[in-house]
Amino acid sequence: MRCLTGILVFLASGIYAFGGWAQTPDIKMVFVKGGAFAMGCTPEQGNDCSADEKPVHQVAVSDFYIGKYEVTQSEWDAVMNYNPSYFTLAPSNWEAAKMFMTGVNMLNGANYALPTEIEWNRASVIDGLPVEQVVLGDVQEFIRRLNGLTGMNYRLPTEAEWEYAARGGPLSRDCKYSGSNEVEEVAWYGNNSGGKTHLVGTKKPNELGIYDMSGNVSEWVSDRFSNYSANPQTDPKSEASGADVMTRGGGWNAGMSLVRTTVRLRRPPHIDGDVYIGFRLARSPK
Repeated sequence: MRCLTGILVFLASGIYAFGGWAQTPDIKMVFVKGGAFAMGCTPEQGNDCSADEKPVHQVAVSDFYIGKYEVTQSEWDAVMNYNPSYFTLAPSNWEAAKMFMTGVNMLNGANYALPTEIEWNRASVIDGLPVEQVVLGDVQEFIRRLNGLTGMNYRLPTEAEWEYAARGGPLSRDCKYSGSNEVEEVAWYGNNSGGKTHLVGTKKPNELGIYDMSGNVSEWVSDRFSNYSANPQTDPKSEASGADVMTRGGGWNAGMSLVRTTVRLRRPPHIDGDVYIGFRLARSPK
C-alpha cells in the first residue's frame, strides 16, 4: 500500500505540475558589468585553440544580463506547450505503469484517473534538464512569445557577451573553462556525462555565479560566423546573411578541449535540432 500511495502521489503531483505550467517561467538572470577583455585564444587556453579562435583581439562590451542557467525543458514547455528534447526524466515504462494502475482500479473497484502519456512525460521534466533539439528559428519564436508574456526584451547573447560572461566578466580569474582550470569541477562533458544531459546548476558556477557555460549543452548565440579581426571592437555583432550561426560552450558529448571558454562551433541556421544544442537568454538593461 505504501508503494501504491507513492505512485498515486507522484501521478497527482505530476498532473498538478502539468496544469500549473501555464504560468510564465521565472528566468533567473545575472547582471554582468560591462568592460574590456581579450577575446580569443589567450594563454590559459594552451595549445588547444583552433584557427577560428585567432587572432586575440580587444573587445569592449556594455552592461547586460545573462541567464544564470541554460533554458530548461519546463521553461520551454511553459511558453511553447511542447517539449522537443530527447533527454527527459520521463519514466521509460509508461505503458507498464498504465497497465499497473488499470489493474489497481480493477482489483480495488477504484477509479483513479490516469494521466495521458504527454501529461506523464511533462510531469517528469520539472526538475530542470536543459532543453535541447531546438532549431534556431524555434528558439527565436520562444523568445518572441516569452517577451510577449513578460513585457521584457530577452534575446540571445552575442558571441562577445557570451565569452565575456563565460570568462567571469570583471571578476575573471583567466580560467581555461568557465569558472575553473579543472574541467570536472564545472562541466558535464564527454568523459563524465554518461552520454546524456544533466540538471542545470549541478556543477560549480563561474566567478559571476553562472552555471554550465562549459558543457551540458552547447548554446546558440546571436552571431553568424565571421573570422576574427585583430582590430579592437565595441559590442561587436556579426549578422552576415546566410552564414553559419555560432554555438558556444560545448556539450555533454564533447571532449575537454571543446568545452573551453573560447571554442567556437558553427551550425547551419536551418539544420534539424541536435541533442547537444540548447541555449541561454540575455537581455540589455532597461
